[in-house]
Amino acid sequence: MNKNIKLAVAGAVLALSATAANAGIVIPAGDWTVDIGGNVNMFATWTKPTAPNVVTGGIVGQSSGNTSQNMTTGLLPNYLSVSGSTRQNDLDVAFTISIQPGASNTAAFGNDSKQDNRQSFITFGDKSWGSIKVGKDLGVFASDAILSDMTLLGVGSGAAGVGNTTLGRIGTGYIYADWKPQIAYTTPNFSGFQATAAISQGWNDQSLGVTSGTVLSSQRTGASPTYEGKASYSFNQSGIDGKVWVSGIVKNLGAIVNYTTDDNRAYAGDIGINANVAGFGLTGYYYGGSGIGTTGQFIGGIYENATSKVAYNRDSNGGYVQATYVLPTKTKIGLAWGESILDKADTELSTTNLYKNEMWTAGIYHPLTKHLNLVAEYDYVRSENTNSQENHASTGSLGAILFF
Repeated sequence: MNKNIKLAVAGAVLALSATAANAGIVIPAGDWTVDIGGNVNMFATWTKPTAPNVVTGGIVGQSSGNTSQNMTTGLLPNYLSVSGSTRQNDLDVAFTISIQPGASNTAAFGNDSKQDNRQSFITFGDKSWGSIKVGKDLGVFASDAILSDMTLLGVGSGAAGVGNTTLGRIGTGYIYADWKPQIAYTTPNFSGFQATAAISQGWNDQSLGVTSGTVLSSQRTGASPTYEGKASYSFNQSGIDGKVWVSGIVKNLGAIVNYTTDDNRAYAGDIGINANVAGFGLTGYYYGGSGIGTTGQFIGGIYENATSKVAYNRDSNGGYVQATYVLPTKTKIGLAWGESILDKADTELSTTNLYKNEMWTAGIYHPLTKHLNLVAEYDYVRSENTNSQENHASTGSLGAILFF
């Protein structure tokens, strides 16, 4: 199983250690060792919204209130990954290519399942000086937040989705790290300490709206690169194992057509900790930033004032806390709460733009075998606009996820 899938399973702290540690299908091939791995999952979900209000950019949008039933992939997409590694000229060289086919249909005849292509990268380096990654992979900023989220093996928010997956806790406790073209350097592991620095794809900022009520294109021209970095320390002392991390992201905003900006940069930083002892697990996470948005990076992070022709940054912050416990049956139970806040920008008059997304999650994750997990979750999501009007939705889900 490739590195990121292993990190996803181990980071979620949900599956048995055997599941997290197992490699995929390993095939010696001349100078190369090929590893084929991945997962398959699907969930039945039932979502009941109470959502009479307009909350532009909210996880729970305006809805009729009818209960909807769906069959869908969870937060972690179905995954088929092929990796290869070798040692050449005193370098460890490796590659990973993966595809993520969807499991849900929204049209007749079952012919509209979506497919993502999230990974395509090479790495090279040596344990004495570190490694370099070139290609598309999980972003650096906020990556540990999503890898530590217990809904990674489940559904999380079922009221909205991204591509062919659900949202999990994205937008209700952390900003999505996303999958990005990047060039990244990672240091060797110094007794648990490790750091990564990267330059990644610079996306255009998008606004939630303007004071006139007219939605402009708000696409930034000549988007500059994004700079990301993180540092972490993994520990195992006196029966307590865990990890502490910090990460950050910054991007030059550039120029909006016909608008000036009140800040030349979008940026954010975070801090988190995960600790495990005697079957108990605890995760705490916090982030804060400006101009970066609250769900997807650089979406909703600015507000365009059509009168002054100035685009203003919105400040944002949030986080989540999560507690889990492994029962004698090896079943893991968990409870988590998180929120993401998007403050009003200077001069903003809109009363329907998003102010806060919040979610409670209760989950049961049972390892039926060392590869197969059964999952049941309940999620309550609340979205509030800047006029203190709110929508909320409850989602129950049942399903299974298999790793190989």
